[in-house]
Amino acid sequence: MSAIATLFQEAARLAAGFREKAFARHVPSSDYAACLAVFDEPLSATGADMLDVIRQLSDGAEPGLHATTGPRFFGWVIGGSHPVGVAADFLTSAWGQNAGNHFAAPAAAAVETIAARWLLDLLKLPAESSVGFVTGATVANFTCLAAARGAVLRKAGWDADADGLFGAPAITVLIGDDAHTTVFSALQFLGLGHDRVLRLPTDTMGRIDPAALPGALEAVDGPLIAVLQAGQINTGAFDDFVRLIPPLKAKGAWVHVDGAFGLWAQASAKVNHLSRGIQAADSWATDGHKWLQTPYDCGYAIVRNELAHRRAMTIAASYLPLAGEGERDPSHYVPELSRRARGFATWTMLKHFGRNGIEALVDQCCASARLMADRLAREPGIAILNEVVLNQLVIRFGADRPDDESNALTRKTIEKIQADGMLFAGGAKWRGRDVLRLSVTNFQTTSDQAELAAESIIAAFRSVSRG
Repeated sequence: MSAIATLFQEAARLAAGFREKAFARHVPSSDYAACLAVFDEPLSATGADMLDVIRQLSDGAEPGLHATTGPRFFGWVIGGSHPVGVAADFLTSAWGQNAGNHFAAPAAAAVETIAARWLLDLLKLPAESSVGFVTGATVANFTCLAAARGAVLRKAGWDADADGLFGAPAITVLIGDDAHTTVFSALQFLGLGHDRVLRLPTDTMGRIDPAALPGALEAVDGPLIAVLQAGQINTGAFDDFVRLIPPLKAKGAWVHVDGAFGLWAQASAKVNHLSRGIQAADSWATDGHKWLQTPYDCGYAIVRNELAHRRAMTIAASYLPLAGEGERDPSHYVPELSRRARGFATWTMLKHFGRNGIEALVDQCCASARLMADRLAREPGIAILNEVVLNQLVIRFGADRPDDESNALTRKTIEKIQADGMLFAGGAKWRGRDVLRLSVTNFQTTSDQAELAAESIIAAFRSVSRG
């Protein structure tokens, strides 16, 4: 056997071993300081054997890894990184392609073309839309909003892509009070400012109040971008696209939807009523490494107006081949030239699951979230603070006690849950109160796993309450 084959087989063996342990403990046994101590050594002058290096990496890293691939990992809306997608990613790394253009990596460009077509079909978005394969929803939001910035300023007679923002007409950005932090980051990166926005009030679930929109629009004069949300990060709530998008479009707004995980509701007949009207927007951002279960990193910037998308992103140089009729350069839709061939894992997951499999996956996660909510709500002292419309839970412990006591009890229960390691979930603030936030986004979270997680949470709460 060749050295390369031996090396790759060992890496596969170590990877499989990690996956097979993911059903046990869901939290790291080593913290950052301990991990740093393991790897902290001077760079050697002579190097080391390949197999030894890979084994040392695995031995040193595994104690500091979360079991994000396990069935009871509910933190940060992270998918399960499905084995078949990982296998495709193995091949992607082994192939070593730079997916910048169709000439440098013809297969990568072709697979992205087909995967993009499948995504638009599955998510019921306009077929003429373009898709950029980016690192995740943060860069997807950035990419879509870059296209929006250029388009609304071009309508006002200003070419921001050529002339920048100095002297440009001011852009008003309308956004809900409970928008995700990555959208504000994207606005910052684009020179629009994370605080220079017109915030719209939201209801108890984080949805924009449609009644507040007419008054806000009356105060707007000039280029306008509106950011709506499909799946609020804590509650899973959706803005009312049917009521919000038409008046925004009538005002000339570019409407962007941050749908990092919520956009996948479009794939399910049981929950797609939540996203009704979303097709009328101009751009959409979502992740593959959430509900599609691709490995990290993978996200999609989807823009109805392909020309606006390419104007904002295309990188041109004399040494780069031009895309001809019927050809597609992946780098024309993302803020990268040298980039990973993310389309391979996306194509693999779509091909593996198929339309029905993805719908079943979304439905399973939503059903598991409801099951956990129902079981937890029956326990005295535990309250579910959100309407469980999708896959998100907001949980409060000691809900029958004064706020200070309940905050403390909630924090202690979260600490106990994480120390026990049967599942992982993290704390958050919702409406000024401490809560446990759960996201059910893993293909392995069946009803049995949901029951086990709920019982573990209840046991942790009872233990802390007695103490």
